[in-house]
Amino acid sequence: MINIKEVIVVEGRDDETAVKQAVSAEIIITHGFGIREKTFKQIEEASKRCGVIIFTDPDYAGEQIRQRIAKRIKGCKHAFLPREEALKGDDIGIENATPDSIIAALSKVHTVVDVKRSEFSMADLVKDDLSGSSEALRRRDALGKLLGIGYGNGKQLVNRLNHYGITREAYYEALSMLEKESD
Repeated sequence: MINIKEVIVVEGRDDETAVKQAVSAEIIITHGFGIREKTFKQIEEASKRCGVIIFTDPDYAGEQIRQRIAKRIKGCKHAFLPREEALKGDDIGIENATPDSIIAALSKVHTVVDVKRSEFSMADLVKDDLSGSSEALRRRDALGKLLGIGYGNGKQLVNRLNHYGITREAYYEALSMLEKESD
């Protein structure tokens, strides 16, 4: 079993169970959006002690929880699970993922870069058929998976590319892989 030194932050008990089936790690549960002050303090202490990986569900609520934690506790790492790997019927969540999917997501963690970057813009997305084309949604989803930054609309994708310090080289490499998959 893979050992993760950072503490992994998840939303619920079922998420914790799924993650513990995949990796050996300390886990903090937020119990959804209503994160208590005590939980924020636990996350802050863990961040100082060994680091934190925020691993929330790939849905709106999960993204809101991720943003609340990241805004309050600087230096957190982020792991993203692709939506289709988190689905079971109409339910979406980490708890539905296979151990292999969880391991893959945790192997592509990203840390927010402190320097404000504007390396990428909407013009890049339009040029690379990631915005404004009939294939844009599918391509953004696939690119987000390849880069390990999750799915986002055009504005979110530009923000994540810049926010997580994705290099042009990594971006073009992922686009190249995307083109090969399309062939």
